[in-house]
Amino acid sequence: MDQQQQTEAQAYAFRTLVKHLDANKDVQNIDLMILADFCRNCLAKWYMAGAQQQNVDMDYDQAREAIYGMPFAQWKAQYQAPATPEQLAKFAEREAAKKA
Repeated sequence: MDQQQQTEAQAYAFRTLVKHLDANKDVQNIDLMILADFCRNCLAKWYMAGAQQQNVDMDYDQAREAIYGMPFAQWKAQYQAPATPEQLAKFAEREAAKKA
């Protein structure tokens, strides 16, 4: 696989991941953070960093809209549920384990 093919394959994987997350809006960001230590916001930050490496001017809101498929405030109002006490406890445990 040459560099261009590798880049195209990586781009395809990224687009597929974003589509998968979009199709599974019931999976909350906190669930992703607990299980995988990343979430949609992390993807947006990585996307923004990649754009900036290419000298593309992109801010965090633009990056989140690219990942969420809509403005973040709209996505949050429509799909984000409040974190449960159980989710918050699991997240705190994971964060504590990372610091240990």
